[in-house]
Amino acid sequence: MIKLHEPFIRGNEWRYVKNCLDEGWVSSAGKYVDLFEKKIAQYTGSKYAIACINGTAALQISLKLVGVGINTEVIVPSMTFIAPVNAISYNNAKPVFMDNNKYYTIDINKTLAFLNKETRTIKRKKSLITINKKTGKRIAALMVVHLFGNAVKLDELNKLCKKKNIPLIEDSAESIGTFYGSGRFKNKHTGTVGQIGCLSFNGNKIITSGGGGMILTNNLKTANKAKYLTTQAKDDSVNYVHNDIGYNFRLSNIHAALGLAQLENLSKNIRKKKIIHNIYKSKIDKYKSLKISGVPHSEKSNYWLNILEISKKLTKKKFSKIIQKFNKYGIEVRPLWFPNHLQKKYKRCQVYKLNNIKNIYQKRLCLPSSPQLTFKQQNFVCKKLNSIFKK
Repeated sequence: MIKLHEPFIRGNEWRYVKNCLDEGWVSSAGKYVDLFEKKIAQYTGSKYAIACINGTAALQISLKLVGVGINTEVIVPSMTFIAPVNAISYNNAKPVFMDNNKYYTIDINKTLAFLNKETRTIKRKKSLITINKKTGKRIAALMVVHLFGNAVKLDELNKLCKKKNIPLIEDSAESIGTFYGSGRFKNKHTGTVGQIGCLSFNGNKIITSGGGGMILTNNLKTANKAKYLTTQAKDDSVNYVHNDIGYNFRLSNIHAALGLAQLENLSKNIRKKKIIHNIYKSKIDKYKSLKISGVPHSEKSNYWLNILEISKKLTKKKFSKIIQKFNKYGIEVRPLWFPNHLQKKYKRCQVYKLNNIKNIYQKRLCLPSSPQLTFKQQNFVCKKLNSIFKK
């Protein structure tokens, strides 16, 4: 089976993990946790990085840190992995769903229109808060998701969020290695523009720690509170005094050791993945009714996954059969995520002009994109793809 995206173990992974085992530091303390945090902060240009057990935990804590809670709302794109939406629910808040654009990130123009037309900003207790006109609830955060390694254009959105006092949270789970190439945030890494950014090191990401996530922030107070909450809110480690409700979200030393070794090869992975992306484009864009989604020209992408665009109409049954044919040939593909505003638990949440999602849902396929994908394997994928869509 040619996998969609599998880990590439080619560096110091075995040596670093063995060192953890030899020294006996295998749990949530040890030198690799601190070193992994330090190296991620250096790479992304963030002042502080706080390791978590996974990216979802990082999102949950980040929302809590900016005041998301009961009777508040968070603006989020509908088409994304469900983790950021569930993180909103974990904090007892409600999502407000926005449309996705051609790069599969939040539709900036519609989000700006919603904030300008559908909300009002008032002064309360010496600070500004922004209220959703329809529900009367406070917009406690805006969460953007840099899907497939594509950076969300944040110039106008960040400016308006500051004006309306809405914390901007960046879900950068899929975009480690993506930097802005132009504009106000040129050379800044995704996750370092907003108030807080979150990374993921799940097994299917461009680098992995087997699990794991990271909170990025430039605010020392936020960083300290994040570390405090993710380590059970321990105020006295001798007498086990806890003055707040904390979480067991700290990353283990073994996970951090694996992640550190992977980080050392991130640049090599990105170079290889750019080559893979360009090969797909050169081969597939000439096929009728098919093309590979591009990346925003204003960024330096990590090219995490390659997305096949299908322009002809497909029924749900036909789309399902196409996936089955790929699997029959030993090629793992998958559709985009089921839109979250259609999920059973989120059907009653507010939506705003979700026109584009209707056009792209079930007309896109994620193709194998592992860094170790060979030219021979990629050629096989393209050959079978052409035969499947010719029929």
